[in-house]
Formats: sequence, C-alpha cells, structure tokens
Amino acid sequence: MAQGLQVDLKQLVLFNGTFGPREIRQLEDAIAAGYSHYRVLRDAVAELEIKEDPSPASMVRLGVCLYLLGRYRRTVDALSKSDGGALAHYYLAKAHFCLQEYEAAGECYLAAAKAGYHRDECELGRAESQRCAGDAAGALATLDHLSGAVEQTAEYLYQRGTTVAVLGGNPEEVARLYERAVEADPTHRGALFGLAMENDRRGNDTEALDLYKRSASRFPPHLGSLMNLGLLYEDRGQFDRAVQCYQRVVDVDATNEQALLFLKDALASGNMYYDEDAQKHRDRLSQVLGIPVTDFELSVRSRNCLQKMAIMTLGDLCRCTEQELLASKNFGETSLIEIREMLASKGLSLGQLATEKTAADIFEPEALSADEQAMLGRPVADLNLSVRARKCMIRLGISTIAELVRRSGDDLLECKNFGVTSLNEVREKLAVHGMKLRGD
Repeated sequence: MAQGLQVDLKQLVLFNGTFGPREIRQLEDAIAAGYSHYRVLRDAVAELEIKEDPSPASMVRLGVCLYLLGRYRRTVDALSKSDGGALAHYYLAKAHFCLQEYEAAGECYLAAAKAGYHRDECELGRAESQRCAGDAAGALATLDHLSGAVEQTAEYLYQRGTTVAVLGGNPEEVARLYERAVEADPTHRGALFGLAMENDRRGNDTEALDLYKRSASRFPPHLGSLMNLGLLYEDRGQFDRAVQCYQRVVDVDATNEQALLFLKDALASGNMYYDEDAQKHRDRLSQVLGIPVTDFELSVRSRNCLQKMAIMTLGDLCRCTEQELLASKNFGETSLIEIREMLASKGLSLGQLATEKTAADIFEPEALSADEQAMLGRPVADLNLSVRARKCMIRLGISTIAELVRRSGDDLLECKNFGVTSLNEVREKLAVHGMKLRGD
C-alpha cells in the first residue's frame, strides 16, 4: 500500500494531467498518513524544481506543492511565474497569509475569485485575512454576506467560531461552532486547533492532546497546534516529544522567538546539560544552517545535484557526508571542492551534523525479534550481494545491515550505477531475513 502511495504522489507532482482541488486533497491526505510520504513529496518537488524550461502550468503545480511543504516564500516565487490562473491566485493568497502579509493575501483572494475560483472559498480566505489584520468586525461582515451550503462547511464554521471568539462572543457558541466544523471535516486543522483550545481552557487535557495531535498531523503544519502540543507534553514530562514539536515550528519559521525560547527550555528541562553561552552559539549556528544554498553562486551541475538530493539549506549539507555526495550521479570532485569552500566560508563542514536524525528517521531495534536484532549487527557482506550492489554499499558508507535498513529505496537509487534491478536484489535479500528498507 505504501508503495502505491509513493507512485501516486510522484505521478501527481511530476506528470502532466489534471491538477486541482481534488488532487491537492489527495496529496494532503497522503503526506498526513505518514512521514515517509512527506519525504516522497519533498523529493518529487526537488525533481520538479530542476526541470528545464518549466511551463507556467508546472509552476502552479510546483507552487502548490511547496505550500504543502511549508515553504511559503518559495511558493510565492513559483506562483508569481505561473499561468496567473484561479488556482495560482488562490494558493498565492494562502502563502501570503502564512507569511503574515494579510493585505496581499486579501488582494489575491479577490483575484482568484475574479479568475473563476470558487467565490465562497475566496471570501472565507478574505475574512480570515481581515481578522488577522485586526479587522474582526469586517471579517464578521464578510461572513454574514455568505449564505447557502457554504454555511455548513468546516471552513465557514471554523472562521465564524474564531471571529466570534476574537470579538469576545459567548464561549459556548464558539465551542459549538468548532464542534460542528470538526463533525463536517474531522481533518480540518484549524477547527481541530480551535476545539483543542476550548478543551485546553477547560482543563480537558486528554481531549486537547488528541485534538492538537490530529491538527499537527496535517500539512502544512498548524504552528499553534505544535506549540500547544509541546506545552502539554512538557506538563507530562515528555520533554523529548516537546522538543520535536518546537523544532517543527522552527523548521518552518526559523525566526519564531517563542518557539526558540520554548525549545531551549524543553532541552534544559529534559535534564540535558545547558549552558547559556553555548546556547547563544547554537542559536547563531541555527540561523546560519537555515541559509538556503541558492543564496550562493554555485555551478549548474552542483546546484542541480543538490536540488535532486533535496538539499535546500546549509544545514541539509552539513547532515551529508562527502561519501553521500560523491555517490550521487554526476557529482564529482570538482563539485565537492566547490561545496567545501562554500561551507568553509561560513565556518561549516560536510558531515558535521551527519549523526542528526529526525524523529521519523530513527530506527527502533527494540521493535524487532531477538533474531532480527542480532541480524542488524552483521556485516552487509553477509547478504551476498552482487558486485554492483556491493560497490554501492561501499560508496554510501554502509557496512552493516542496520545501516542498510535505515535507508530508503530512493536513497539507494541516488547512488551511481545502482538501478531498479539492484534495488530489487537488496529487497529480496533482506526479505529472506524478514527485514526491509525504510519506507517499504
């Protein structure tokens, strides 16, 4: 099933065909179902970005996918070069909203409606922009002008509930509106967040925790849900989970001072060694690591290779080893020297963060049987792979079976001279021992 979802995601992103609200919803549901699907989307987007002479229509597809990944500034850049159609204007509005550019968002919603996008949805977006710009009364007036089927949608009920709350309305009415919104769409991240907040205020921690988790599972992530979820985890002494929540916020908004402060506190509260001077250094380092690689003048070959590997920032580069870069097709010593010099100019080096893993990438051997755990420590040579497959293992620095099963099929296919035949061979050899690659 997972394999099928991967194929569908790539098909939706990379191939011409119908691309509208239905396909976008399919993408949203797929990446919310598991982080491995998020990675598939991210890699497909990186492949789409390096296409030569992209059509205006493909820029719409690219812009929408960047929005789902939470890359709002790049969304604006891509959609500004698109076909100027209704879908482009609508997601341009949503990206401006996420960047807190509310006036621009409102103008784009008007342009989307004029271009033919569903008027009610554009008006709902415009009402949200008005409210966040400080005009809650104007937002309520916009909502009051809507009538008919839209009044039963999750988005309308959520926007009305939030606006009533901002205007100091009856809390019971607000809660009922959020409840109706979640009933209309159990995956609506805003409505889930609002209902979680109401439960949070009433001390219903268990219900609030579940609702925050459901909201945070959608993409792009609801930053409020992640922040409050982190606080609830801290209350329960689950500081590692709190850290993951705050880190996800920082990944989307590296300048979020509150998230950075909460992240520091959660790290300190988790009985980890904390030194203020060291933290200041880490904060500065974090800002440097967030610099996009596109800010530097690189050769076309280096730039294309980095995009293909979904390496977007200096931090992504520092998590890669020289071996991994050289294993990528068309990446040679000249490109490696260029990358080294670029990182050195910022006091960084390849591989210095290679030990970092996201929560979704951490392999948990305790979930395996005793025999399977013993198998993990054996050398990869025990699989009796073909010469071509063995050379790929060497290029990627994979020496044990544990290191191999931490890789996905796409990771292996990035290696020079390693194709689908070799990938199937690796999968078959692992299957004999009841094991598989990450994401399979």
